[in-house]
Amino acid sequence: MDMAGRAGSVGAGRWLLGISGAVLALVGLVLQIGGIQLVMVGGSGYYYITGALLTASGVLIALRRVSGALVFAIVLFGTLIWSIWEVGFQFWPLVPRIGPFLIMSFVMLLILPRLTGGRGAKVAKLGAGATALLIGMGAIAMFYPHGVVRNPFSSADESGPDGESRWQFFGKDASGTRYAPYSQITPGNVNRLKVAWTTRTGDLTAPGVESQNTPLQIGDTLYACTPRNQVLALDADTGKIRWRFDPGIRTAAYSRCRGVGYHDATSVQSSGLVPGNRAAPLPCDQRIIMTSVKARMYAIDARTGRLCTDFGEDGVVDLRKQMGAGNPDFYFQTSAPTIARDLVIVGSFVMDGRAEKMPGGVIRAFNVRTGQLVWAFDAGRPDVTTPPPAGVDFVDSTPDMWSTPAYDDKLGMIYLPLGGGADDFWGANRTPETEAYATSILALDITTGKERWKFQTVHHDIWDYDVASQPALYDLPDGKGSITPVIIQPTKTGQIFMLDRRNGKPFAPVAERPVPQDGQPGDRIAPTQPHSIGMPQIGVEPLTEASMWGATFLDQLSCRIAFRKARYEGPFTPITTKPTIFYPGYYGGFNWGGVSVDEKRGLLIVNDIRMPQVISLVPQAEVDPREVSDAHALGLYPQKGGPFATRHDTLMSVLGIPCNAPPWGTMTAIDADSDHRAHVFRSDAAQRSDLIARRWII
Repeated sequence: MDMAGRAGSVGAGRWLLGISGAVLALVGLVLQIGGIQLVMVGGSGYYYITGALLTASGVLIALRRVSGALVFAIVLFGTLIWSIWEVGFQFWPLVPRIGPFLIMSFVMLLILPRLTGGRGAKVAKLGAGATALLIGMGAIAMFYPHGVVRNPFSSADESGPDGESRWQFFGKDASGTRYAPYSQITPGNVNRLKVAWTTRTGDLTAPGVESQNTPLQIGDTLYACTPRNQVLALDADTGKIRWRFDPGIRTAAYSRCRGVGYHDATSVQSSGLVPGNRAAPLPCDQRIIMTSVKARMYAIDARTGRLCTDFGEDGVVDLRKQMGAGNPDFYFQTSAPTIARDLVIVGSFVMDGRAEKMPGGVIRAFNVRTGQLVWAFDAGRPDVTTPPPAGVDFVDSTPDMWSTPAYDDKLGMIYLPLGGGADDFWGANRTPETEAYATSILALDITTGKERWKFQTVHHDIWDYDVASQPALYDLPDGKGSITPVIIQPTKTGQIFMLDRRNGKPFAPVAERPVPQDGQPGDRIAPTQPHSIGMPQIGVEPLTEASMWGATFLDQLSCRIAFRKARYEGPFTPITTKPTIFYPGYYGGFNWGGVSVDEKRGLLIVNDIRMPQVISLVPQAEVDPREVSDAHALGLYPQKGGPFATRHDTLMSVLGIPCNAPPWGTMTAIDADSDHRAHVFRSDAAQRSDLIARRWII
């Protein structure tokens, strides 16, 4: 190389060292600024110290001093020791701590010969290659589950042909077991599945519109509904649309339809599930019942898609009747109606956080043939199940049932998962009746609607921890030839309650435990909350500063600062004007997807969501109407009529990455007979909470 070439190479090397050093110093400066903020709120001093050393390293490298690399090496090894001390060898928590340093180490090894005058160039190149290999291995490892727990249990019996395909209820059967006893799809062939058919519903997506449907399968027909409540009958083998019913809904505040109900008059009579005697089916003998986001209930001929004119008024029942004169967009139905004997049981979704005075959450039973109201359970007047007289509305602001009940025909009881009061996050003005029924499991007599028992999962719920999941009914063997009929109820707090469904008494032990007090003046905090200590608790590991996450150490630092600035003392941390962290949060734990029960092996399969929210009370005088959120989104909930609105956000880093480390959801199999966890599969990108179990899934 001639002198000019050498001079050019030296000049380029100086520029490379200068740029690398400047970038490293800038990263260090950002860490110092954030580190000071973290120390000021009581957090770790690691980030400030590391930032100062990285800044020094960057300056020295820019000055072409080999000591800059030595300072970086000290930071690297110090970070390794600190990371292992904080989180051990857990993969995902190590990613933002070690990952960026591996990338910086790779660059450092590439420029090291420029600092040493070429000495040790081969060793540096080998080190850079090894570091690149580690980075690649780490990237590949991100696509594999971590923390999987596998305990021994019996394998599924995959012998024999599959039986008749029938999924008649939202949860497959009235018990809500969500278990499909099919063996044709197995772990050995699932990767060879191909799309058999695709059908376009014609319903367009838009903000607030979500497809959350679980179709019914009756014989060779699927019955599905779209977010705007169109009902489709599809050929199960080809996907061909046999008929479509369109109620004409084009706009709604909260568009979704989770399912429809099915009734067959030739096999179901008011006396119970007994064969009918009719020689030939009549029009609408088999009917689909759908409730809508406009609070209407429709009866549709399952064979033709036409309205059943003998139901309500020309096939339609107005569910807003006697519900008060509030905003019609605040009261509607999203979940599938439940068919029990000759009744349609209907709850409602009452929009969260809008106002203290809202439509009531009355649960009603209608005659499936005529649409006539048979009984109504109104928590505001629980001893009276007859409808109020004409001109009198149901009691407002009572707990609703927006999810799906389970039904035991033998015991003649229907089990309702109840929500909270209308004022989800401020409970000072609630009535004694709302306090008694909110966030509970309620068992009613199916014939009369009278209360048989209730069990409250959260006392004085000010966290929106309403019972979201459909209960699952299971006959638990005692090993001596007898069974105990139990109800299994997962909750948003990660608790799983197992009760005797005959009387509501805990079968698995439940303990009342003290919870943090010191809430916002003007409201009270229940001194204790029920904890299901006899069943596994899923996703309840407490958050700490060390458990905060991010894609890099920079946004992880922002999460640690946010955590330290907020109040968090577990799932029942009282809400105040200071930001409060809810975890597992009001999206779950366990949300509306429910659980699955493999009755043959005694396995309970659950999947949970782990997405913390940050909530704070906002005095009404400080509310900016422009901040009020629409529908069920983040932002400001007005809670009109109360002293405070509430501000809602998720605990995310500045890059929009969840602040809690993966997994953000898991699938867990629990041995229901021995109360311990059999298998945990961690889903690092949980998006939905619905679950269907099959024999091959474990």
